[in-house]
Amino acid sequence: MIQLSELALVGKTGKTHGIKGELTFEFSEDFDIDACDYFVFEIDAIFVPFFINAYRFKNDTTALILLDGITDEPHARELSGKSVYVKREALGQSTEAPTLSYFVGFSVHEQSHGVLGVIDGVDESTANALFMIGERLIPVSESYITDIDHDKRILHMTLPEGLLDL
Repeated sequence: MIQLSELALVGKTGKTHGIKGELTFEFSEDFDIDACDYFVFEIDAIFVPFFINAYRFKNDTTALILLDGITDEPHARELSGKSVYVKREALGQSTEAPTLSYFVGFSVHEQSHGVLGVIDGVDESTANALFMIGERLIPVSESYITDIDHDKRILHMTLPEGLLDL
């Protein structure tokens, strides 16, 4: 089963194009589509690969793609507006977890307290790293993180009772 930690976000699908299942694919200029045999989409909370049958460029950051198994406009519409991922190794990237500075700018949503704010920085000067959210310091622990929404830049956490009262 494909895990999010194995993937890199490379773009997003746009509108369908024509009736044969083509999709508009928007990506950054530095993405090399030739390095990938397939794209990965999140469908019903599962990462599903689709092999690339064909593609043609519209400009430097947009292509029209045909995916294996998508042969008509209604099926293509189901993938419209979705984030497009590839395996990190296809890009020459490590599958290691992102560095803590990656989370700067993420909004933190705590299960019982709601939105705590946006991570302003990371303090790694102590044995336990801390997320800085305004005046608050939140210990960085995988056990506190329940979900990471990379697209919306939201970190979902469940913190021990009383931690926010310190």
